[in-house]
Amino acid sequence: MLSTDLKRPARGGAQDLFYSQANTKGLPTIVRGEGVYIFDDKGNRFLDVISGAMAASLGQGNERVLKAMYDQGMKHTFSYVRVSRHLPNAVLTEKVAALAGPGFERVHLSSGGSESVEMAIKFLRQYSYAKGNKAKTKVITLMPSYHGGTLATIGWTGDEDAAAVWGPMAVFGEKIPAPLSYRPPFGSTSEEGALGVAAALEARIVELGAENVLAFMMEPIGGQSTGANVPHPIFFSEVHRICRKYGVYLVFDEIVSACRSGKFLAAHHYPDCKPDVVITAKGLGATYTPIGAMMASAEMVDELAALTGFNLSHTYNANPITCAGAAAVLDEMTERNLIANASHLGAKLRARLESIKENSPVVGDVRGQGLMLAIEYVRDKQTKEVFSGEIYASDRIRQIGVDHGLMLYSRRQNGGRYGEWSVVCPPLIITEEQIDDLADRLERTLQVFADEMTRAGVL
Repeated sequence: MLSTDLKRPARGGAQDLFYSQANTKGLPTIVRGEGVYIFDDKGNRFLDVISGAMAASLGQGNERVLKAMYDQGMKHTFSYVRVSRHLPNAVLTEKVAALAGPGFERVHLSSGGSESVEMAIKFLRQYSYAKGNKAKTKVITLMPSYHGGTLATIGWTGDEDAAAVWGPMAVFGEKIPAPLSYRPPFGSTSEEGALGVAAALEARIVELGAENVLAFMMEPIGGQSTGANVPHPIFFSEVHRICRKYGVYLVFDEIVSACRSGKFLAAHHYPDCKPDVVITAKGLGATYTPIGAMMASAEMVDELAALTGFNLSHTYNANPITCAGAAAVLDEMTERNLIANASHLGAKLRARLESIKENSPVVGDVRGQGLMLAIEYVRDKQTKEVFSGEIYASDRIRQIGVDHGLMLYSRRQNGGRYGEWSVVCPPLIITEEQIDDLADRLERTLQVFADEMTRAGVL
């Protein structure tokens, strides 16, 4: 059995060997899971605060999903979508389109979030090209933001450190400041910051020439790059107005936020802001199978089909086993009312986190929506000063969390220039009692860290 002490095997090795050692201190070796819990090879139980990677929405061991995948595999394992059709593809896309609602009647499936982001931009580029708008190539995104880990999606991601490494190779998109609510880039309030970013978007479109700008892509609820940042509501209406004014396509990256906000799409919270394309992934497969989806209108997709067709696919797009598993995931979510219930459970969890914030000297902000939340760590709550890189507060808190039975994901964005936080995104199946347990353990974890900082003279 793989041991946590097995750092450098002669052959093979755990995936964390590819990651920086600063982020791999004290990693437990997980051997099984049950509901919202995972267990290591020493018998320790951890409450999965981050749903794996903000993805394990149904928790561990859902028999309905596993059976659906097994049954489909025994019936029909694979056929290539370019030369044949299969029923699981049609069933899943119908379910997704029904949940997404009007304007998203067509669903393209891929093998994950990064791939779906690429497919969305490729689709819009090919659609524009086929309609004669051949100059439209520029994509505007936010700094910071996250849209994937492929060479293309790194270019659209707002990450200054990644730009330094991959800049000579990737085509980096245009960036404007993100409308951060806790650290607004313009003004002193989230509303002023949102209006400032909207103005920056319009100015950048004018600067580049609207005829050259293909799309503006954003996360309606931030993922790992901003720690569940939710822009002020005015940002959404302004972005919609600006994109329509200049003929720029609006893309919502909901790889993380779909199914977590209390509605199937976070976009549904903003009826006056209708994106042209929405992308989702993590919650769709709930970690039982790798899958992503791009949603667009029947009008756009059918028009492109009549002009040239969407001439791109990958081997594992819409494979039958994955489709069957994802369809079962959606059935579980809808029949158990898990998507809507995320609002109720999220409100309870947020209230507990807000209480922790009031009593902790190291928590500066609590934010998010539904069961997609985050807490930001600061050295000084008045000035919002971050801890030094030597302390690496977010990772130290992750390590202490392991000792308290919590599996946390923490991030220090671009060396702390945008802050550092832990994401709090438990599985949608979490109970109210488990929320209280999570909050109690997190409170003790943060108290241990605060005591360490006090003894060290940092606080």
